[in-house]
Amino acid sequence: MRHLLTLLKVLSLTAVVAALWAGLVVTATLQGWFRPAIAPAGDSGAFASAAIAMLDTQNVGNVAYQLLEDGKVVSEHYLSIGTPVDADTLFQVASLSKWITAWGVMTLVDSGRLDLDKPVDDYLERWQLPLGSHDNQLVTPRLLLSHRAGLIDGLGYAGYLPGEPVQPLTESLTQAADASPGAGGRTVVGIEPGTTFAYSGGGYTLLQLLIEEVSGQSFSDYMTATVFVPLGMNRSTFTPDLDQLENVASFYDLDGSEAIHYRFTSLAATSLYTTAADLTRLLQAHLPGPQGETIGRGVLAPETLALMREPHASQFGADIWGLGTMLFAADVDGNWVIGHDGSNEPAINTSARINPATGDGIVVLETGSQLLASNLAGEWVFWLTGVPDLIMITIASEGMINTILVGWLVLLVLAAAIWLLRRRRRALSV
Repeated sequence: MRHLLTLLKVLSLTAVVAALWAGLVVTATLQGWFRPAIAPAGDSGAFASAAIAMLDTQNVGNVAYQLLEDGKVVSEHYLSIGTPVDADTLFQVASLSKWITAWGVMTLVDSGRLDLDKPVDDYLERWQLPLGSHDNQLVTPRLLLSHRAGLIDGLGYAGYLPGEPVQPLTESLTQAADASPGAGGRTVVGIEPGTTFAYSGGGYTLLQLLIEEVSGQSFSDYMTATVFVPLGMNRSTFTPDLDQLENVASFYDLDGSEAIHYRFTSLAATSLYTTAADLTRLLQAHLPGPQGETIGRGVLAPETLALMREPHASQFGADIWGLGTMLFAADVDGNWVIGHDGSNEPAINTSARINPATGDGIVVLETGSQLLASNLAGEWVFWLTGVPDLIMITIASEGMINTILVGWLVLLVLAAAIWLLRRRRRALSV
């Protein structure tokens, strides 16, 4: 009986210490306690040097990088193992496309043609959300923009080979033929709308259809006329003719071999081709212009841009999404660093981020690595704010879990040793 009581005491103490250890490791990861910044805080020159060194040592394909301070480009760097790239080289940016698509949606809101809180089905004629276990009338543009519409498509689009027929938009919404492995591919409501964050590529393909239905134009034409041309993003396009365009970045795989330019039905979710210079203009549009230009440059009202970076979705208690934009981290004054990242096969990774309160920002476009752009942009957010961003935490989560498990294993070994030692001492004292 005495041995059993001793064992229970040791197990109880071990459980308490294990919980404290897990909490400590999680908190340390979320707060970046033991993570050094790659440059001294506030020293943009040192950060630029560290960023360029990081790109020089890790690039295996091509990369275009620009750093902004107070809205001005203060550092840029371009690398390629093949055809040279520069500020005007077109890169496909994968899911970063969604942020620009959100600008297109919000132009319809600003013009009074779209209500953020009206059922999206009310605007659609060519396709409607399939009937399911939840009320489709609860699915609104606001919820689609913030990934809270309850869609369970899991998309991820793999795209189509050159020369292969591209699936019509409405058919793709019903069942995407190019769904990435593991994705269901059906744009259908499977969770109560408004209750849960669930990242949805299908939701943005639905917004693509919404823009076409409300505007009466093709998605690409509308985005070019309403967003790209007014912002001066003159090389950006959702539907490039790669046989006619010059200065397009080659795709590279992880081993440095050239890869295929896939084509997409899901233009809004994944198919934007743009340049570092054009994305810098997008970031600068969040700031007053040098010649007195208004925030939004007349494409969106300043109040609309402010609404887009208000928290609309959270996960694990942390605000992570606005309307079409990721909320990466808040600075010491509570201003959100916003933007979007993109990643797709075989090895595309892109990032564009801005703190609209200060004008500090970064653009990284690359192929040949699955994480280089996000890693560098994450290092920039941490250097700027002292807080790890959402993607940096996600990348660090595997190491965090391993650290917790190793700690628990050590605790179990120590607990077993303590219990056996106490048993031996009692046996010797009898």
